[in-house]
Amino acid sequence: MQEIHHFIDGKVTDGTSGRFADVYNPATGEVQAKVALASRAEVDAAVARAAEAQKEWGATNPQRRARVMMKFGALINENLDRLAEAVSREHGKTLPDARGDVQRGLEVVEFCMGAPQMLKGEFTDSGGPGIDLYSMRQPLGVVAGITPFNFPAMIPLWKMAGALACGNAMILKPSERVPSTAMMLAELIQEAGLPDGVLQVVHGDKEAVDAILDNETIQAVAFVGSTPIAQYIYSRATANGKRAQCFGGAKNHMIVMPDADLDKAADALLGAGYGAAGERCMAISVAVPVGQKTADALIERLVPRIEKLKVGPYTAGEDIDYGPVITRAAKDRINGLVDRGVEEGATLVVDGRDFRMQGYEDGFFVGPSLFDNVTPDMEIYREEIFGPVLSQVRAGSYDEALKLVMDNPYGNGTSIFTADGDTARDFAHRVNVGMVGINFPIPVPLSYHTFGGWKKSGFGDLNQYGPDAFRFYTRTKTVTARWFSGIKEGGEFNFKQMD
Repeated sequence: MQEIHHFIDGKVTDGTSGRFADVYNPATGEVQAKVALASRAEVDAAVARAAEAQKEWGATNPQRRARVMMKFGALINENLDRLAEAVSREHGKTLPDARGDVQRGLEVVEFCMGAPQMLKGEFTDSGGPGIDLYSMRQPLGVVAGITPFNFPAMIPLWKMAGALACGNAMILKPSERVPSTAMMLAELIQEAGLPDGVLQVVHGDKEAVDAILDNETIQAVAFVGSTPIAQYIYSRATANGKRAQCFGGAKNHMIVMPDADLDKAADALLGAGYGAAGERCMAISVAVPVGQKTADALIERLVPRIEKLKVGPYTAGEDIDYGPVITRAAKDRINGLVDRGVEEGATLVVDGRDFRMQGYEDGFFVGPSLFDNVTPDMEIYREEIFGPVLSQVRAGSYDEALKLVMDNPYGNGTSIFTADGDTARDFAHRVNVGMVGINFPIPVPLSYHTFGGWKKSGFGDLNQYGPDAFRFYTRTKTVTARWFSGIKEGGEFNFKQMD
């Protein structure tokens, strides 16, 4: 059985805690590897070494750090298929989806190649008589990234790229369910020229997380995961004096107006609701058609599309629409929530609970489900299902649909499909959600903007990647300088104050 250990000081290093977790193949349900779980002492040792390595890396000029990012980006491109296969093997997502996972992370690395521009400070000439002011952005020191299972490449790259380009050292703790991709990325950035110890990858569970949160050397923590854990990490990190950006769960709505192109809306819902088995914080899990006629017509278009979805292992080919969910517990939870939706009176139009994949009966596959006539008081509406389940909530008007989104405790992403520019503009300006799509179902911004949710979807003042990453991973120092003029008289300098 393969054992996966840590990446410490530029090389794979055996864990010493004696504790391991199983890494499953979600398609077969079999244990395919074991990953070492770090103890508090192991985390503290990795942090201490990172702090030493950061001194030289932080003093390296931004242009040289950018060159490492350039080489790293080239190596990711060269190894994209190998990385994607590792993502699919441990997560279960299809190969095209896994390539997208790597690609969206690579785009953030490419943005961080512009570190010299992003790290420039400000200058004021003659703020007073003979007085100049200037600011500089300096690295924090050692920072940490704690990343989820659903994007084994993208989110670690979102965390690594900005932190390292700014001159920090990073402790990366990927999900113990998908450890291999982070190890591969560590080896690639080491090959790109990152000095030993600047990136440390430690695998672990709550013990490792708490060690990161309590370690006094770590200055900032960046997290993506569920809302309860995001709240826990944010509270504990900030109580210990750290910066924190913690992104949690979501319940993303897509409003479909009567004037929308319903075929395009149905196609968008198919990909946004069921792609990656719904295991995306930006997945659309609630469709909100406005008007009974719109709702009926949308259901008519959705049902045949959903029934044609191809579910299977990534090894079955490129035309598979989505694969298994991450664990048996996740599968059971999703099916249990579908049961609950039926009990509460929602109309189950497509039932995926009895799906069985021939030859993969022990895999964690969940068939697609579609609910109609869902109401906001139902558990399937309130809970983030994180599976291939789409709920349709019928709204009588645009204002009623908008209120559903506004009243929801989550605020990660939302979208509206309409042909009316005024309605779209009103929606974009009024809705209290961090990322908005107009005739665009999953509005994940490009790498030179920024990603972040509102309300219970995000905790902290700064978002992931883009300009906010450079703000989060640096602190500003401002210098006020006054020089005295020297007038040479008789071979000596006579200094007079410029008041």
